[in-house]
Amino acid sequence: MVVIMLGAPGTGKGTVASILKDELQIPQVSTGDIFRKNIKEGTELGKLAESYISKGNLVPDEVTNGIVESRLDDSDVQNGIILDGYPRTVNQAEELDKMLEKRGKKVDLVINLTTPEEEIIERIVNRRVCSNHDCKTIYNLVLHPPVKEGICDKCGHEIIQRKDDTIETVKSRLDNYFKQTSPLVDYYEKTGKLYSAVVSKSINKLGKDVAKDIVEYINNNK
Repeated sequence: MVVIMLGAPGTGKGTVASILKDELQIPQVSTGDIFRKNIKEGTELGKLAESYISKGNLVPDEVTNGIVESRLDDSDVQNGIILDGYPRTVNQAEELDKMLEKRGKKVDLVINLTTPEEEIIERIVNRRVCSNHDCKTIYNLVLHPPVKEGICDKCGHEIIQRKDDTIETVKSRLDNYFKQTSPLVDYYEKTGKLYSAVVSKSINKLGKDVAKDIVEYINNNK
């Protein structure tokens, strides 16, 4: 099963994808995590990616497409994959369709999450993530803080704030999202594979609640 997560930064894509990963028993693949790993290791890809990400801009399609196509050939994703953060443009979506077709696969479900902009900004500036790449548990200092300040509940590693989780960068990322990524909603809506949901404390629907609804939806449409 090929699942795509859509939504502006801070809508809870990572949280929902993480829950779906466990429920569906298929890997969650985040292009953002791949880039951050390369940035930390100081690779050429990392340096190139950081030059864009640090300014709140998207990494060029040709770089991102190549990374995803290579990942699709790994053994752990042959039974399914949850793509979190890709595609981000219609061009990337069209390229993904070609990649999957070559491998006898197709996109099965596209999940589109929306959240009020003021909540997104509040959520991101208070977001912290486990520094252990194998854990990557996400926290929020207001909504879901760790039991022990600065320490991951699950693995005991330090939790950190991502370099791009600042108000200035968030606003730039949101601008880029609405200009370049929101057309994907129209693209996938035409395929009949789009599932949209609101993630907002104002309606008492957080990521874990939406994930539960999605699992039920998938089970009812097998």
